[in-house]
Amino acid sequence: MADAQYILPNDIGVFSLDCREAFRLLSPTERLYAHHLSRAAWYGGLAVLLQTSPEAPYIYALLSRLFRAQDPDELRQHALAEGLTEEEYQAFLVYAAGVYSNMGNYKSFGDTKFVPNLPKEKLERVILGSKAAQQHPEEVRSLWQTCGELMFSLEPRLRHLGLGKEGITTYFSGDCTMEDAKLAQDFLDSQNLSAYNTRLFKGVSQDGRACYEVRLASVLSTEPALHSEMTSKLKSYEFRGSHFQVTRGDYAPILQKVVEHLEKSKAYAANSRQEQMLAHYIESFTQGSIEAHKRGSRFWIQDKGPIVESYIGFIESYRDPFGSRGEFEGFVAMVNKAMSAKFECLVASAEQLLKELPWPPAFEKDKFLTPDFTSLDVLTFSGSGIPAGINIPNYDDLRQTDGFKNVSLGNVLAVAYATQREKLTFLEEEDKDLYIRWKGPSFDVQVGLHELLGHGSGKLFVQIQSWYRSGETWDSKFSTIASSYEECRAESVGLYLCLNPQVLEIFGFEGADAEDVIYVNWLNMVRAGLLALEFYTPEASSWRQAHMQARFVILRVLLEAGEGLVTVTPTTGADGRPDARVRLDRNKIRPVGKPALERFLRKLQVLKSTGDVAGGRALYEGYAAVTDAPPECFLTLRDTVLLRKESRKLIVQPNTRLEGSEVQLLEYEASAAGLIRSFSERFPEDGPELEEVLTQLATADARFWKSPSEALSGQA
Repeated sequence: MADAQYILPNDIGVFSLDCREAFRLLSPTERLYAHHLSRAAWYGGLAVLLQTSPEAPYIYALLSRLFRAQDPDELRQHALAEGLTEEEYQAFLVYAAGVYSNMGNYKSFGDTKFVPNLPKEKLERVILGSKAAQQHPEEVRSLWQTCGELMFSLEPRLRHLGLGKEGITTYFSGDCTMEDAKLAQDFLDSQNLSAYNTRLFKGVSQDGRACYEVRLASVLSTEPALHSEMTSKLKSYEFRGSHFQVTRGDYAPILQKVVEHLEKSKAYAANSRQEQMLAHYIESFTQGSIEAHKRGSRFWIQDKGPIVESYIGFIESYRDPFGSRGEFEGFVAMVNKAMSAKFECLVASAEQLLKELPWPPAFEKDKFLTPDFTSLDVLTFSGSGIPAGINIPNYDDLRQTDGFKNVSLGNVLAVAYATQREKLTFLEEEDKDLYIRWKGPSFDVQVGLHELLGHGSGKLFVQIQSWYRSGETWDSKFSTIASSYEECRAESVGLYLCLNPQVLEIFGFEGADAEDVIYVNWLNMVRAGLLALEFYTPEASSWRQAHMQARFVILRVLLEAGEGLVTVTPTTGADGRPDARVRLDRNKIRPVGKPALERFLRKLQVLKSTGDVAGGRALYEGYAAVTDAPPECFLTLRDTVLLRKESRKLIVQPNTRLEGSEVQLLEYEASAAGLIRSFSERFPEDGPELEEVLTQLATADARFWKSPSEALSGQA
């Protein structure tokens, strides 16, 4: 069996998103709007399979064929007859649920591969003897032959997402290195092209020079498009001795489905801003234009307080090893009015609270553009994972001039709150009950501050010395550390401002309760810093998850503050195995912790604002270094963290179905089988067609990743 870090355990937590009441309160028109936006999001989310690993589209297609022909209960009887134990079949269900939940066979949180926790030969018998194989023998056998080896392979390069020798990624062809990524970014900057909706494929020209294809995601490929801002960009370029060709049409059949449902949703839009927003999104996905997506995002920012909130596109760059390309995601959610009222009070206090942040006024935006900040109950969230809160859009120029929106995803937070005492690791016994009681409320405060005043603060200086030149963005300039650095800044702002009594009063906490919320918020952060070691790869001296790297950095900053504020002590658990304890002295949070955070935050902001990459890297990578230096011995502690880690929860989402002119909400049980059923019913009209599209798109590009496995060439 595989190492525990590369499997999902049979007892993994599975929870359902509860949005029934919020959906019930929607009008018939709002439900139709939400339905078509959800359809667009789910179709677009399939692109993530093509953004993850060469084999992910084939695995998805194979699983979908299996479970369309036989639901999990029916397939269980066949599997047991083929000699699987109940535990082995459950392991297969958990694996399949994991693939659907992460939109691929790599964890969205940590970018680590996961493999089926059962013998390959047994799974092969189940697949080749299934009803799907009886109905379509050649197709199922071909899918298995294409992805079976890679499904189980844990060759060192395949264990994590990464670039070059460090891992596998399908944002770049297999022969691309970090140097290629940097050259391509410089080329894109020179042409004022965004990397968000691109992939990079490397080749060699007839004269032996490197040649690169920059491929934009769009419905259109070579078709002429009158008056399109993109047509002038689609050509060959010479840049620093290399040949670049800008093309488009990536994910075209998938984006066509997205566009069709965005068109349908326009008929049910609540106002002209939503209509114009959708029109620009349609243009963006049709033409491959990020500028059109920016125009749509401007109308989205202006659409304050909608009953049905949504956003869709190539958004977060966490999983690009270089940190510039966006993963497709789309969400649709309904307003939670009670929590939103608290966030509105926080927004009203924002300008005053910004003055308390520990950097000079010149480093803050000239005018705080009052954002929308709502608590939402998610109906649909497509992509590789679901965050607890979002601050978008990510376009620096829009954030500086037009503003942004904050959303806190209430029913996702409710899942995150669910903590079993017996599974609480690395805390003192006397802290556990307090932690369970206040984790939820403290997380509400932290998410609110993190999104609104963390991501929403600070400005970028343009065109002087080391500052930002025209065309450069935060992501393009700071590249591999940009996401983590910004998350660290936002988390630090949250910790710093939660000490403000006014903030806690907004959320309804005073006196001893307020002090407990502060203590648990800080305790949660230092514990998270220790848990983060799961996402560090010693062999490559690299981090695989931006948020967790950020939390480890904060732990290091607070440890460096000294005076016993935070201690991390190795111990032996009751089971005789290595353990550890995190302690936070609540009486030293203000006198010791606050000044330490103040100094650190000031450095982070000044280096970011001035575009000082060298200084920023030196500071951040210094704190992010994981060594075995005493007293903490973090490399050794990492083994303890892996020994006692709890897998990230899987979340089951509902479907919507149009029956006549009414939209029905379809809910599923909180189990691996329920999650599988939700996906089996997600594309009732065109499931087989979509699987064919995915495998055709994957096969067309398979030559770019021959090195992981020759099996990917010429099959499927």
